[in-house]
Amino acid sequence: MQVAISCKHGHLDNGQQEHITRKSEKLLTYFERVTAISVTVSHEKDRVRVEILVDAEHKHNFVAFDVGELVIPTFDIALHKMEQQIKKYKEKIQDHRRDRPLNELAGE
Repeated sequence: MQVAISCKHGHLDNGQQEHITRKSEKLLTYFERVTAISVTVSHEKDRVRVEILVDAEHKHNFVAFDVGELVIPTFDIALHKMEQQIKKYKEKIQDHRRDRPLNELAGE
């Protein structure tokens, strides 16, 4: 799994890139089918927009973004949104498998 970081209209220092990479890789603890993570940081006047794209197996893609003043806090908020999306999706697919078939419910 690879984390791709890109920056538009500005630059990120090594500490920021390291933080983004380290935190992004933690998404694998929530959903092990992640195949790629792309983080785009855009500097727009005095604002920063951070967008996270996560590709997972079976064509499941997740997108989260946030706009703020500083790179790291904005990234952390966007990452939290991504974690919530992935957790919700994982619960949905796990609950779906645990549901009993309709023919079993009719027999009660």
